[in-house]
Amino acid sequence: MRPMKINILGSGTCVPSLKRYPCSVLVRFQGVTILVDIGPGIMGQLLKLGIDTDEIDAIFLSHFHLDHCADLAPFLFAAKYPEFTRNKKLVLFGGPGFSQWLAGVSKAFGRTFDLPEDYFECVELSGTGQFDLHGMQVSHMSMAHKPESMGYRFTDHTGFSLVYSGDTDVTKNLVLLAGDADILICESAMPDGMKVPGHLTPSLAGDAARRAGVKKLVLTHLYPVCDTVDVAAQARKNFGGKVIAAEDLMML
Repeated sequence: MRPMKINILGSGTCVPSLKRYPCSVLVRFQGVTILVDIGPGIMGQLLKLGIDTDEIDAIFLSHFHLDHCADLAPFLFAAKYPEFTRNKKLVLFGGPGFSQWLAGVSKAFGRTFDLPEDYFECVELSGTGQFDLHGMQVSHMSMAHKPESMGYRFTDHTGFSLVYSGDTDVTKNLVLLAGDADILICESAMPDGMKVPGHLTPSLAGDAARRAGVKKLVLTHLYPVCDTVDVAAQARKNFGGKVIAAEDLMML
């Protein structure tokens, strides 16, 4: 049995919805808890799964659009409540410009969430790289959305791998990052025939999954119009593996 536990916290976008909160994924592995993207409302989604904010070891941001990062400031501000008992450093990861962006957010909120240096660490990533995080192998590659956009791959000690695309248009980096992955959680913002720049459609996500040789494709970042069509069927036109349209709080 694979040790990695994966929950979809949000499968939606910037459009307010009680059905789909903005994109976010929770990854748990041998006592390590990782959050990938933290848009508005995601702290509440964590609580629905019984996860306290002090349990989070690391937060990875795919990019700095509000639907992927807006809850980071209240997440850090909540740590000032005296009953919170974090006893391990929180590590924050983001793409190029992350340190400057975080400093700007802090200034915008009157430095109200500034915390001691032993509380959290800010790590700025760029290009392609790989590192170990508490026994989890993490790889990252630039995606085609914003200058800081990053996709992430998490691999546990059994070799099981999860890839999170973040927002992206068509790019060879997604295929490279997702090569032979067990699960690819891939943005699929709009149905086929409605593509917008900087985003994929189900058939494009399916094509990337096929080229990468992934085992399971999970479509996420779904705008409301995606609920009016069978996006999984559209992805299957190009991908013969298992396809799932993400739903909030589902376990993979």
